[in-house]
Amino acid sequence: MSVSGGVHALVRRAHEERVLAILRERGGLSRAQIAARSGLSRTTLSEITGDLLARGAIVVVTTDAGDRAGSGRPAELLALDPRSGQFLGVDLGHNRVRVAVADATHEIIANGVAGYAADAGWPQRLAAGVDLVDRVAREQGVILAALQGIGVGVAGPYPAGASRADVLAAFAARFSAPVIVDNNTRFAALAEAGTTDARDLLYVRLADGIGGGLVVGGRLVAGAGGVAGEFGHVKVDPAGGVCRCGKRGCLETVAAVAPALAAAGVRDLDELAARRDEPRMYAAMERVGDAVGRVLADAALILNPEYVVIGGPLAHAAPVIVARAGAVIAAELVSGGGDGPVIRAARLGDDDGARGAIAACFRQSPLLDDYPGATAPAAPTTPIVTGSAA
Repeated sequence: MSVSGGVHALVRRAHEERVLAILRERGGLSRAQIAARSGLSRTTLSEITGDLLARGAIVVVTTDAGDRAGSGRPAELLALDPRSGQFLGVDLGHNRVRVAVADATHEIIANGVAGYAADAGWPQRLAAGVDLVDRVAREQGVILAALQGIGVGVAGPYPAGASRADVLAAFAARFSAPVIVDNNTRFAALAEAGTTDARDLLYVRLADGIGGGLVVGGRLVAGAGGVAGEFGHVKVDPAGGVCRCGKRGCLETVAAVAPALAAAGVRDLDELAARRDEPRMYAAMERVGDAVGRVLADAALILNPEYVVIGGPLAHAAPVIVARAGAVIAAELVSGGGDGPVIRAARLGDDDGARGAIAACFRQSPLLDDYPGATAPAAPTTPIVTGSAA
């Protein structure tokens, strides 16, 4: 695309977003009313609304004929299509992709999940993500022509040979909307912070891998290298097993799903949940909670968060992990800093990463002050990259 073409696309998108924002705030309006509020010329507004109508992003809801006293053609009233998805969140996990679509009021109107092998290559994962978006839209009657932002969360590390550019290319090629790419667990932290309006929160997710996220001063923190919150690779046992990162004794070798199940002697999370009160299971999960608590206690001493949130399928199956970790954190904190953090289980489920990806697209979110790329529109061919997908 030429420089002039890129500028034109940016300007047109800015005009389109202005029209959609007005309809989002005001509801059904005539073209004249939209023009008065937007400051756009009649010609420009006609082009914008004509394109939005053709794409299904807006609809004609009624006319003002009932309110007119004089003659003349009734004015059509335009409004956002309630079936129209405005924001798309995608969570590309270790062995599944989850998708959520939010409307103009930020309500989730569609979602879905699809699995793939843990060793699936990057092309297969991306294809599964894009295919799931299409299937969810088709089967649940959602129109994606008015997308204003796409957030894609990726579990780290990337499969061999992959990069953020692969993610951007896959979604930018399919959808004409700005794209944000970040770690899926960091997005989950943002979603959890939104459930309590927390400005300072530590989040750790115990799943097939272990990741985390930090919300500090109301901001989602990526860190200088984009890997802030990698609690899973903090060493808890110098003589422990070899982690997939190459180090020995990381928290992930103890508190991820596979080693935790092995320690408990059960086959899967369903069996663990069913037998979690048996002495052997309880003791094994207390040891997991001890390890998680030691790591989070150190982080809490440094960062002094308001909340410490522990989520993921393992914590859901064995709540004693959260209770034990909380006890360790409370014992390790020093007095004099006021009340300690609230330590609780995550409130959201497996869709937390997709929901957080959507939250990262909400420019008006108080948690997104200074979030890189979240305050300026981008041309469809210039996706936004933020944070790390590691």
